[in-house]
Amino acid sequence: MTEQTVPPSFAELGLSPAVVAALMEVGYETPTPIQAQTIPLLLEGNDLLGQA
Repeated sequence: MTEQTVPPSFAELGLSPAVVAALMEVGYETPTPIQAQTIPLLLEGNDLLGQA
């Protein structure tokens, strides 16, 4: 996996509006680098083992 910049919001990662709203409600504004790299892969149905 190549290094990526963190997108400005969870919405750009393809999460549903309900999930994005829940994240914002509890105070999360931007994904961590590992979240930014793995959420799209998980949404595609891939298995993943990550270490941050």
